[in-house]
Amino acid sequence: MTFRLTVNGRPRDVEGAWLGESLLYVLRERLGLPGSKNACEQGECGSCSVRLDDRLVCACLVLAAEAQGRSVATVEGLSAGDRTLTDVQQAFLDQGAVQCGFCTPGLVMSVHDLLDRNPAPDELELREAISGNLCRCTGYGRILAAARTVVERRAAATPERELP
Repeated sequence: MTFRLTVNGRPRDVEGAWLGESLLYVLRERLGLPGSKNACEQGECGSCSVRLDDRLVCACLVLAAEAQGRSVATVEGLSAGDRTLTDVQQAFLDQGAVQCGFCTPGLVMSVHDLLDRNPAPDELELREAISGNLCRCTGYGRILAAARTVVERRAAATPERELP
């Protein structure tokens, strides 16, 4: 089977695929995008998180063929193409929220997803946003600190609006 996906804003042809292949398998094995990790294959760990039409999903639970005509965004597509880190990625490094790195792409995608929807989340919203991601090495304290850092940096960089 051959079909076309739009991944990180670019049309990508998928050739020789089997109809039942997961989006995760196609991204990693057919398109060479290894950022989304393959761990549980049951949608429980969040390591394969991608955005499908601006909705965070576990790529292991989506058939690749279902993504035709839709927009897929992976962790590789977060930067501007020049391989610079996003503010979320930089905050993960600054706060020591990266150890083995296996869960990091899914967590970064989850934090980006939350902050795109809500630029000023409270503590509960931050915790809920990453609740679908399992991390065994780093610990959630540093991950939450990284998310808080991004919220604070973005707020400081945004000029306050004057009320009428």
